[in-house]
Amino acid sequence: MSSESSEGTVPSQDGRAARWESHRLQRRTELIRAARKAVHALGPEASMEEIAASAGTSKSVFYRYFGDKSGLQQAVGEVVLDRMQSRIREAVQETQGPEEGLFAMVNAYLQMAETSPHVYAFVTQHPGADSQGQGPAQDAAFGHFLSAVTDMIARPMNELFPEEDVLLGYWPRAAIGLVRSAGEQWLLNPDGAERPSQAEMASALTAWLVDGIRPAVPTLRAAPSTQHPAPRTPSSRRAGADPGPALIPGKEEQHD
Repeated sequence: MSSESSEGTVPSQDGRAARWESHRLQRRTELIRAARKAVHALGPEASMEEIAASAGTSKSVFYRYFGDKSGLQQAVGEVVLDRMQSRIREAVQETQGPEEGLFAMVNAYLQMAETSPHVYAFVTQHPGADSQGQGPAQDAAFGHFLSAVTDMIARPMNELFPEEDVLLGYWPRAAIGLVRSAGEQWLLNPDGAERPSQAEMASALTAWLVDGIRPAVPTLRAAPSTQHPAPRTPSSRRAGADPGPALIPGKEEQHD
């Protein structure tokens, strides 16, 4: 048999390359899912060795696919933050009025973060000693997430406060900072009587966002007191469905 026949033609070589690339992407997806499960169980400070052991493979495999811990954080962050962004967008689409829209976004953010605080911290914190890079590689993914959510928050703000004021242009970014900082502090607080519930936290943050800016808009007509509904998932808004239990910190998240 000729060398060409035994080795395959160029098209078959291309086919093998395509199959290898598909296998590589599938394996990468499996490793990301395994890393999320490991971090969910072990915490955001888990080392690459611990993550690999939990995934049933070697540390060298993770280094081969992601470079270092910072690269793994970025890869996991792209998946997690994309899911959070989609959930926030989905939540706001099923609301009526700008204040309810703001509440839905804040509530969805807290809900997703509370599902697995360890994973949230892993994709938003600076990398540890296992990283070789100069800075958090996941900053790009998180920056994109914050920009997208800032744009979403700007829309209900423009409905609430249509006045043209250059200072109001800073409000969406300030809102993101407030929600993120307060939300992350809330996640770190232990459960107990002193810790607000998710619904209470979302309602308070929404009130601070809306009522806190009203004095800066003197021409705005007086609005009724803000009343925020209890948090509901998108499915619970349809046909009177039961909203179901609130997400519980540490509850096993879905790793699809």
